[in-house]
Amino acid sequence: MISWRNYLRYIDMEKKEIRIATRGSKLAVYQAEQVRKQIERYFPGTKTSVKIIQTRGDRILDISLSKVGDKGFFTKELENALISGHADVAVHSLKDLPTVNPPGLILGGVLERGEVRDALVSHQDLTLKDLSTGLRIGTSSLRRTAQLKIHFPGITIVDIRGNVGTRIRKMKEGVCYAMVMAAAGLQRLKQDKYIREILDPSIIIPAVSQGAIGMQIREEDDFMKTIISGVNHTPTYLCTRAERTFLRILEGGCQIPIGCFSTVRNGQITLSGFVSDIQGNNAIFLSKSGPLDRSEEVAHDLAKDYLKAGAGQIIEQIKKESNE
Repeated sequence: MISWRNYLRYIDMEKKEIRIATRGSKLAVYQAEQVRKQIERYFPGTKTSVKIIQTRGDRILDISLSKVGDKGFFTKELENALISGHADVAVHSLKDLPTVNPPGLILGGVLERGEVRDALVSHQDLTLKDLSTGLRIGTSSLRRTAQLKIHFPGITIVDIRGNVGTRIRKMKEGVCYAMVMAAAGLQRLKQDKYIREILDPSIIIPAVSQGAIGMQIREEDDFMKTIISGVNHTPTYLCTRAERTFLRILEGGCQIPIGCFSTVRNGQITLSGFVSDIQGNNAIFLSKSGPLDRSEEVAHDLAKDYLKAGAGQIIEQIKKESNE
């Protein structure tokens, strides 16, 4: 995964302890530990430590994500630790990381992607065919809400937030009968016993970069550039970079029902997107394919197709209503 040129450059550098910043949830710490293990695997003898930092998103749990704004909600404090020099790499669920980095920071790389799809989660024996009128389904995601309403107009959506364990506890307490969550997080925490069905993207298109672990570093830190390039998974990086380009051009986020996922076959990437109003009444589903090594160009073209199809008007109307 790392070239001999970069490795020789690395061993000539002054070795130091690499401080890995992360949120404090079990899932976030797990992801930081995966980064630590990969660094120690590919750079034997390197010292690492995990630094837990509480973010605004961890403190504010009683407000819907769509109402608080999403820029840096789960990432700003980690980024501040990087900027101030108190950490050397910040580990994020890549779907939480804004598509525009603060000045001086870059997305250095990503680990190999886990399961990209969402899952129907329940402690009862429920599947999609059981989603009937009035059944309470928990999610804090407008993307999931809009798509659920498109396919199952009779269900009741319940806003539910918190880490994986908290949401499962709330479900068991009767807040909802089932939830839609990212399958990767459940699998990483060995909570996949609650997964009743993995949801095909034809039902729920995943969030941009879902299932990927991102590693953010300082732009001028050549030492960390070498380290992170050594553990970066290039196919995942190319795919998630394209998805994030699509999101950035459309200026979407937690306040917008928007999603995008990618598949790769025979050197070709296919990007499939979703943009909708809040209720799922006006939804756009488009795809675009092209060479993997030109994935950002494919994303640009797909975003342009969405703007021609009216996505810009949908997004602006949602933003206007959110600010009223």
